[in-house]
This record gives sequence, structure tokens and C-alpha cells, in this order.
Amino acid sequence: MKLLVCGASEVDAGKTTFTTGLIDRVGVRGYKPRAGNGYWYDQDDYRRAVENGRLYGKDAKRIAAASPGDVRPEAINPVHRLWLPTPGRGKGPLGRDGRRFIMDRVTLEGATHYVVNGDVEVPPAAERAFPLSDAPVVDTLPELNDLMAELHAPALADLGDAITARDSAIVESYSDIARPLSAFVPDAVAVVEPRRCRIYDGERYAKSCEVASGSAHEGRLEERVEHVIELLEPRESVTLAALSSDERDDLSVVADAYEDAYDALLAVI
Repeated sequence: MKLLVCGASEVDAGKTTFTTGLIDRVGVRGYKPRAGNGYWYDQDDYRRAVENGRLYGKDAKRIAAASPGDVRPEAINPVHRLWLPTPGRGKGPLGRDGRRFIMDRVTLEGATHYVVNGDVEVPPAAERAFPLSDAPVVDTLPELNDLMAELHAPALADLGDAITARDSAIVESYSDIARPLSAFVPDAVAVVEPRRCRIYDGERYAKSCEVASGSAHEGRLEERVEHVIELLEPRESVTLAALSSDERDDLSVVADAYEDAYDALLAVI
């Protein structure tokens, strides 16, 4: 059983709350192949991780904690990016208005690697916490792409192989990206947004990702959820209840509140 959870909005879609409740429901390990957090918006999470010489975000931490066994966030999240808001500046190396990446953490074959943006000042705490003196520094998009082919792609491929080898897994995407692993074909897909979850057949969803990747919308390696699901009819659409922060922290409460959505998702398998 392989399940995929995606978000229909770029931020605050509710993916991780849905994922952790689903983990509680079915009792299998969750994965967050790619993740990121903002130095400004996620300062508390950044400080907690950096104080221990680590770089991960709250989503990977929550998914790891919800998963059975003793799971480190880095084990389920091989690629993590730290962002910095850049008000008033143009597009950065990744083509995003309003923010630039500071550094990446890539976990590959048990070793931790860092990639630093040469156009952004690394926060002093991060400079002290991580061995960045030998880390590659990129100033242009081609340089970053080369390093991503060398580090990021193999790390994600290794995780994809590990997920394929398991009988069951739950994979959560990031932002509003349709698939965090290009070769991953789930059995069923939940597309989550505030107040709604739409359920799709996994194989049909994967085929739509391939179609969308060659469309005028994208033509890139990453497809947006909206461009994939416009090619599909959902198997079911379920209303999601609003939950307080205390309720979101109690996985059994989330599992009960989203029971209808989980039932619909599992019925597709």
C-alpha cells in the first residue's frame, strides 16, 4: 500500500496534519522527500534544529514522530532547504520572487552534505553549527543544477528505492508540487486543501503527472497539483473539519476527525 498526500495550495494546505493522522490510522512510516522552511517565518523551528547541529523542518519532524519506531527526520527527508525572504529583490537562482535559498542539507548514503548560496549571507548560528567551510557555494542556476544532479537527485532516488522496497508507505509532497519523487506511482492520492480533500486513483494520477510535465503549463520536472488534477475527475471529495492547534497535535483526534476522508482514500486501493 503506497499513498501520496499533496496540497492544492502552496502554503497551509493542511498536508502534514492530514498525513500524521493517516499514519496514526494505518500505522505505516511516513516520508517527506523534500522540505524547506523559512529563516524568518519558521525561526523557532530553525533555532531548535540548529542548536543540535541539524537542519530539518517541523513537517518532517511531525511525520517522523508520528511514524512507528524511532525515526529521525533526516531519514525520511533527504533534501531540506532553508529560505530567506528578500523583499524588494528580483527573482533568485530558483526563479522565485521574494525569497532566496540560503543553504540545502542533502543526506546521501548516510553522509550529510551542504550546498550554500553565494549570493546570500548565511546566518551566524548556521555558520557555527554546520561545517560549511568545505561546502560547495553556488552563484548561478547552472551551478546549482549541476550540484542537484550530483547530490539531490541520487539522494531522492535512494529514498525512492527504499520506499519501493517497503510493503507500505505514506509520502507527503511539498508546497503544491504534484509528486516529490518523479518515479513514484502510488496506489491512491489525497489532494488536501483547507476544508476539502479530493481522492484520486494513484495510477491515473501518475499518468496525468506525465501528461502535465509535457504541457504548456509546465514543461519542467515538477508539475503543479492544479495542472495535474484538471486532467482528472476525483473518485470522491470529502469535507475536512477545522481543527484547533491542540486537536492537530493529538493524532487520535485527527484520525477521528478525518475518518471519512481516510476511508475514501483506502477504498481506492
